[in-house]
Amino acid sequence: MTSSLSRALLLSLVCAFAVGCANGAPAVAGAIASDAATTAPATPRVAAVDNETLHIHLPGIGGYRGVDRAMLRGLQDGGFDASIKPYDWTGEDAGLAALVATQRHRAEATRIAKLIADRAASRPARRITVSAHSAGAGIITWALEQLPTDVQVDTVVFIAPALSPQYDLSRALAHVRDKVYVLYSPYDVAVLGMGTKMLGTVDGVKAEASGKIGFTMPATADKSQYAKLVQIPYQSEWIKLGNIGDHIGGMSRPFARGVIAPLLARGELPALAPATPADGTTKPAAEPLSVPPPLPTTAPAPAPAPAPAGVPAPAGARR
Repeated sequence: MTSSLSRALLLSLVCAFAVGCANGAPAVAGAIASDAATTAPATPRVAAVDNETLHIHLPGIGGYRGVDRAMLRGLQDGGFDASIKPYDWTGEDAGLAALVATQRHRAEATRIAKLIADRAASRPARRITVSAHSAGAGIITWALEQLPTDVQVDTVVFIAPALSPQYDLSRALAHVRDKVYVLYSPYDVAVLGMGTKMLGTVDGVKAEASGKIGFTMPATADKSQYAKLVQIPYQSEWIKLGNIGDHIGGMSRPFARGVIAPLLARGELPALAPATPADGTTKPAAEPLSVPPPLPTTAPAPAPAPAPAGVPAPAGARR
């Protein structure tokens, strides 16, 4: 009986990791659609004009699925004016295989780095923004690390990142001009709690992932770079936007419209998001949640990083 339950639990976790597996085939495999390409009705509308902002989205190990399309539609609903380019890095390895395909991780990171560098060289004034869900955060982190010294993207949003909390982001942050926003939730128990403890994070660490408990700045990290990291914990008000704090809550279309789009477009925390606290930490103070508390964790709480300058707080929300 115990063995059967263990197998059932493992199977459930694998399915949870490959979230979106029942939402249809990937629309893009291993490459970003060209600027002139048209897309099927099920995919996000790609702007007909060559906007001043190029937005690249990386999915999790399930590949480019319905949850990704919903999130990208939400960005457009929120007025984020960009040419949207989804990049499915999983190829034929979608699912658990993508989590452990380390050679693919590095190869895809190299391709993405080249793509960003080429786009930056062809149009230096063009903004480049990035969103990454789950394990996609690891792929874009490694891509940023490989960029030439003089190449940067503007803004990055990690949604439930499946990187280990202690991963040193210093080299990646050096290639971000503005901010990296981390949306994490202590209620992402099944995937980034039990799942990564059993199966490992995308960087191969068997522990709770940063998408559950946030990043901790390593002792050897570059503090000046970590000033760009803004960690935003789950807020109970986000339930109104279809985000219940699970692994795909941050991918809901209303949440993308109301929270992610303003972060990418203007670096603004909307009214439903928490303000930067008065003590100067970059991780906003979490209010008491109206949902059940998370399971106990033995992982240390993330150490706060210095507060970045210039991130506006919502009116009336400062403590």
